[in-house]
Amino acid sequence: MGSMISAAFATNDVEKIVKIGLSEIPKRSRLAEAVKDTVKWSGKYGDWKKVWDRINEKYGGYSPVHTINNAALVIMGLLCGEGDFEKSITTSVMGGFDTDCNGATIGSILGVILGAKNLPKKWIKPLNNRIESYILGYNNSQISELAKRTFRLAKKSMQTSSTT
Repeated sequence: MGSMISAAFATNDVEKIVKIGLSEIPKRSRLAEAVKDTVKWSGKYGDWKKVWDRINEKYGGYSPVHTINNAALVIMGLLCGEGDFEKSITTSVMGGFDTDCNGATIGSILGVILGAKNLPKKWIKPLNNRIESYILGYNNSQISELAKRTFRLAKKSMQTSSTT
């Protein structure tokens, strides 16, 4: 999923983001199979409920917190949500399994695509730009400041790696 979040910085095409993510998974793995299946089913059915039925039929036997079935739900949410922030998140979450992680993953990908200023207010206003954390010294931090800090660190890391 990290490669899809990274890809979202380079393109806003959700299908391309999924392909980039797939390129980072071993081709003959069960995870790659689940992603390919979900891409195929999403294209074939277009209706998330039918896609979910297929995911649940083939991958529903895994633990509710297993990578494979949850990755399939993330792909389903991204493709059936058609780039719409709320529709994508809620589609994935309605699928069940590891709902908080799946919603957060889709929110991260679409958040990068849309940018903080374009996120739907009803999703960000209740947070009051604050985060609760159990990491010492970071409780009640501003989300915007953490994002800026992360960006600065990423930029510095890229500059350092390009000079070595």
